[in-house]
Amino acid sequence: LTRTAEHLFNLKFAAKELNRNSKKCDKEEKAEKAKIKKAIQKGNMEVARIHAENAIRQKNQAINFLRMSARVDAVAARVQTAVTMGKVTKSMAGVVKSMDATLKSMNLEKISALMDKFEHQFETLDVQTQQMEDTMSNTTTLTTPQNQVDMLLQEMADEAGLDLNMELPQGQTGSVGTSVASAEQDELSQRLARLRDQV
Repeated sequence: LTRTAEHLFNLKFAAKELNRNSKKCDKEEKAEKAKIKKAIQKGNMEVARIHAENAIRQKNQAINFLRMSARVDAVAARVQTAVTMGKVTKSMAGVVKSMDATLKSMNLEKISALMDKFEHQFETLDVQTQQMEDTMSNTTTLTTPQNQVDMLLQEMADEAGLDLNMELPQGQTGSVGTSVASAEQDELSQRLARLRDQV
């Protein structure tokens, strides 16, 4: 039981770490958004697009870490139930052997596979807790949907008070917001400064 308690602690600790990683990705997303605004202000759409892709990738990673944190947390609760009911079996003990290294890796695919094994054990043991759906079928997002990128670029341009010409061919840099009068430009600089302070 002492060993099981240790594994239980490690599961709960991993859930917290995954949550921390999610917050880290949130922070990165905000930083990338600030860079989008700077690039749009300079009229460099190519650079703005790269930062928009990075921002969306960080957002997706944040969601994935958060989902996995919830999943690990739920498994920890079910292990706790199994311990309470005295239903920790040899087969479950076998699952936890490679657990510590897997949890430390923070590799979402490996952790997802480990959670699958745990959940299979719970099904076998018929632990009376709600069946969890597999929220992590797609743990990594390698491609960034372009419509999301375009929407984010437009959103950042709107917040910065700039006109964004989305008709520009991809990869071509254009002069953005050239019609902005000098008085408006001063106000815009102040708004951008305030935005940077907020981020």
